[in-house]
Amino acid sequence: MKKNYILFLLIGVLLSGCQFRDDEVVDFTNIEAAKGLKFRVIGQHETDLSEGLPYNCYLPDGTPANEYIEESAESNDAARSIRRTTGTTGAGILQELLKWGNQNKIIEIVGTYPSIDMDGNPITLSGKVMLPKNVNPKRMILVSHYTVCSNAEAPSNCFSLEGMLVKDGYGLIIPDYIGYGVTAKEVHPYLVMDLTARNVLDMYLAVRPWLEAVERIPDDPNLDLMGYSQGGATTMAVQHLIETEFWDKEDMDYVSLHRVFAGGGPYDVKATYERFVTTDTAGYPVAVPLVLQGMIKGNKLNMELSDMMRPFLCEHIDEWINSKHYTSAQINQLIGSKVTHELLTDEAMEQKSEKVAELYKAMTVNSIVSQNWEPQASVYIMHSIDDETVPYTNAVRAKSKWRNANITYNFGHYGGHVMTCLRFIYSVRSLLEQEEEERSKYEQ
Repeated sequence: MKKNYILFLLIGVLLSGCQFRDDEVVDFTNIEAAKGLKFRVIGQHETDLSEGLPYNCYLPDGTPANEYIEESAESNDAARSIRRTTGTTGAGILQELLKWGNQNKIIEIVGTYPSIDMDGNPITLSGKVMLPKNVNPKRMILVSHYTVCSNAEAPSNCFSLEGMLVKDGYGLIIPDYIGYGVTAKEVHPYLVMDLTARNVLDMYLAVRPWLEAVERIPDDPNLDLMGYSQGGATTMAVQHLIETEFWDKEDMDYVSLHRVFAGGGPYDVKATYERFVTTDTAGYPVAVPLVLQGMIKGNKLNMELSDMMRPFLCEHIDEWINSKHYTSAQINQLIGSKVTHELLTDEAMEQKSEKVAELYKAMTVNSIVSQNWEPQASVYIMHSIDDETVPYTNAVRAKSKWRNANITYNFGHYGGHVMTCLRFIYSVRSLLEQEEEERSKYEQ
């Protein structure tokens, strides 16, 4: 009887201890073993997804996700459907993602790390690490985020949609990019491939030893890559960087890739620009000044923005875009036109002009499909044929270029760019779950 009583007390103590650890919030800002590392924590907070998405979660067009859920739930508009053939709504996709998994409590950790700027000089950048509370992540996913325009949408300042994957036990690393977070006063080098890929990978290389120091080593040491839209192209560029420069297992910075997920990406910047011109339509008007500024300033071209853009865009680019005060949806409204020749100068519309030829060279250099490289790790690429923001021709070019690679292509009528983003995250989550189930069967 006495032995049973003692056993009962021990079980009670153990259960109490587990409960205590579950409620305990680790202060990642003040861990002695992590001091002096390249990744420096500057803030953290806990998010509970059992209560729904946070107010500061945004879609690729800058719309708050909660506002979208409310509007989508009230609307029967077919244009809001994720998949035309099924009628599944975007709100339904988000709600399903919130139901999946059991790690509702997420620790969001904001930090800084060293990288390089457009001139190759040292720069301090920022980003966010998202971890399931009080358990080690299954595996880390390095996320390259989609186009954002306001600094409020930068990963370090918001809850990224991809963060719902943490519910399933995965950890995320999401860099801000130059021009956001702690570098919000800088011009963002939009679609400058090599630089952005370097900035993204540098965060992973800085966070990896930090995870070890804070005892949050992932169960699987291999890395997944993920990104949509601008992030889709950047993700493929990060894969290119890893597989061409970080492949040597003897190198301390060796990166072992597990799987890559890319959706709706501008893999061919030149083809994207050509589509703007030949169709005389810019479905996503803010992309025009973003691409031109990125190519001209990011590649130090011998031309001015005024050579390519109409005066009203040049006059307002600092206020509308470089201030980082407005979302893409707000800027599109301020621009007020989707007609390309109303945004570009006559010379910019002339594809055989000298200025455009110089611009095309820069766009080719910054197009991942123009690289003499074929992906080695397993890749999943998704794109909607109906994408009004990143033309479907990008997906066609990717499939043609990498026809012999280990890539699963998912092209279909999934609606517009924002709708397909939600579908993409849903697909990634499903593929991760499928992989876990197959591994479990194999181990049995």
